Amino acid sequence: MTGPGQALPPLRPRRSAACSVIWRVGYRFVRLVDPLIRSWIANDLPGLAGIVELRFVGRRTGRPRRTLITLLEVGGQWYVGHPNGEAAWVRNVEASGWVDVEPPGRHGPRFRAHRLARGSERDAVIRATVRQQPFPGNLLYRAAQRHVAAVGVYHRLEPMAPGPTAPAPTSDDPTRTASSSEGAS
Repeated sequence: MTGPGQALPPLRPRRSAACSVIWRVGYRFVRLVDPLIRSWIANDLPGLAGIVELRFVGRRTGRPRRTLITLLEVGGQWYVGHPNGEAAWVRNVEASGWVDVEPPGRHGPRFRAHRLARGSERDAVIRATVRQQPFPGNLLYRAAQRHVAAVGVYHRLEPMAPGPTAPAPTSDDPTRTASSSEGAS
């Protein structure tokens, strides 16, 4: 066991076909209950701490998009990601180069998303998902940690000033609102 100040060993990635299917099924379920999750959050009910809405534009359509996601915090830095690889929202955020976080943090709503390469920072974020994901997602992250280390895509969010070239999506846009929507762009 490692103590304070000692570095944790790197995660040992191992892709799993079963985990990949479980993540896809799980996120389809989340899309079905998205309105319930949004209502839960809007009414400030306990149990979904850390869930935020990301707003961005579609890479092909340029239309506003949004998704619910757990905002991870490691060492005072914010991170977002998808455990099962490049979902549509991940590709959209990377193409636009920015994301708005609702509710905004102390640095404002707009952030640049920097994709993490394999290494200690990414490993720390993946380990944090086990502690920071709401139940029962935290159990799935724990069980699939090696698969997530193999295929997960994570981004560090860095504050930026709003610019005229990046229009902010509005919450009343009739866009796909699924958590980790894998098909929209």
